[in-house]
Amino acid sequence: MTKQKKYAIWFVWASTWPAGLVYLYLWLSPVFEGSRIEIAAFIILASIVALFPLQIGDHPVFFTQGIAFAVFLYYGLFIEIIVSQTAILALMAKMRIGRTNLHRLPINLFMFLLISVVSAGLYYALGGTHGPSAVNDIGDALPIVSYALSQIILNQFSITFVAKVLYRKEMKWLDKGFAWEVLTSSLVLPVGFILYMVFSEFGISGIFFVGIPFIFISGMLMLYHNSNQVNTYLKKTSIIGHELTGKLGVKEVLDIFVDRLSELLPVDYIYVYDVNKKKRMELIRFFDRSGEIDFPNIQLSRGQSISGNTWLEGKSVFYKKKSEWSHLENQYTPGRAETVLSVPVERNGEIVGIITIYSIKKRAFLQFQFMILNILGNYLGVAIDNARHYEKTKAESERCALTGLYNYRYFEDYIVNVFEINQRQKNRHPVSLVLLDIDHFKRVNDTYGHESGNEILASLAERIQEASAGRGTLARYGGEEFVLLLPGYSENEAVEVAHSIRAGIIEKPFDSFVHMHDSQEPVSISVTASIGVATCPDHCEEAFDLIRQADRAMYIGAKQKGRDRVASYKELIQTVQ
Repeated sequence: MTKQKKYAIWFVWASTWPAGLVYLYLWLSPVFEGSRIEIAAFIILASIVALFPLQIGDHPVFFTQGIAFAVFLYYGLFIEIIVSQTAILALMAKMRIGRTNLHRLPINLFMFLLISVVSAGLYYALGGTHGPSAVNDIGDALPIVSYALSQIILNQFSITFVAKVLYRKEMKWLDKGFAWEVLTSSLVLPVGFILYMVFSEFGISGIFFVGIPFIFISGMLMLYHNSNQVNTYLKKTSIIGHELTGKLGVKEVLDIFVDRLSELLPVDYIYVYDVNKKKRMELIRFFDRSGEIDFPNIQLSRGQSISGNTWLEGKSVFYKKKSEWSHLENQYTPGRAETVLSVPVERNGEIVGIITIYSIKKRAFLQFQFMILNILGNYLGVAIDNARHYEKTKAESERCALTGLYNYRYFEDYIVNVFEINQRQKNRHPVSLVLLDIDHFKRVNDTYGHESGNEILASLAERIQEASAGRGTLARYGGEEFVLLLPGYSENEAVEVAHSIRAGIIEKPFDSFVHMHDSQEPVSISVTASIGVATCPDHCEEAFDLIRQADRAMYIGAKQKGRDRVASYKELIQTVQ
């Protein structure tokens, strides 16, 4: 929320709230004489109960409406306003909202004042009265029930309205907060009605008879809700753990982790560091909810900044406000950060990473959320280790050990996938394929030895990669055959790439250091290649047909016509015709 909007909230509140209270006092003429002790007792009771809120999402649900209900029935609107407004002050003090969120105080004071007035207006319109005679017969049930229901509905409407209009948050009109509001109200309001009945009969002693159990009920509900909330978080944490144990690469693990963490906890910034072999911390994942900060290039040493200090200390830290960690602040720390959780990621007894999360609110995280982050940190350490093993195994199964290029098995799966995706598109793009075979490669092996031949293959793979300049997907398709798939390339564009590859091969001879000759010096070996090009849909419709057409172009159009040349399937067709 902008400063201008906060100033506007304070201005509107200062212009209306005090004047509203004065007007209501003059209009309602409440009587305090003879009831000051009782009213003070109600205020104290409501303030104590306000210290046991349920935090549902971004707004608290607290149980003073039961006490305010009893006060309203007996004393009327103005005294109920005094009790409710005092309870809000107690709640705000309990939540320690701080200067940054101090604008929430006038919002809540004004909102609950408005709810009290509107609900009372409905109550009076239906013939409701106050004092011991407020409940005389069955006819009094209608205004009382209507008042209670209007309080629930107006409270939820106000919370959602404020979230949507002032904070620009996407929020449902009927959410979990409303469900808890109905649930707690169905318990608290009847107790409030009992408090009214007992107070009407026994006076101030009735406040203690019902009020003390009321406090215990509030505390028990808060404990129950907190326990339920912890269980919910643990279930979500377990689900995240299962997600991270799938067949994933390191990038996918980090993406899922940051995405789920940003949904689970009220974070504004997430920093995930990796401790590299040089004993430096490198930022490998970053999240900024506001989107104002680009991915920063950060490397930290041990003890530097909050994350580096976590690495140095070797234990998790929980800072509830900036004054607790300001001595660790540096240029890498978010400027508006207040609450910080930082935990080490350990594997086999060694710290391999650090997770640090920030919130711009003071005391934004609860103790159990600190525990949750520690659990997630353990999951992440295991998941990254598994992901690295998975990537290594996958690479070994997909790559040629000699050249480092993709192998035959991977390429055939890949080309089928490319064709399937292309066929689902409304506007299909051309797909071209370049197939290359080394000329007279058996002669190289026979003359210089198979180890020398392997050297040539590895060096040739590097030259093809350089010549293709990262275009398409390159694989070793057979013994001395290489294939380059070029999605989105026309036949002419693919032929140009093929000529670049041929030029790169014949540009200079290849050096062999492990040849069979007696000389210890490396020998230079000149190599040429025959290259075939085919394009879909010009020359075929299916993936393996594209390979066959490029193969025909290579053998018939290049090898049979003297080798060391590029031939397209189009040229082959024209020759036949």
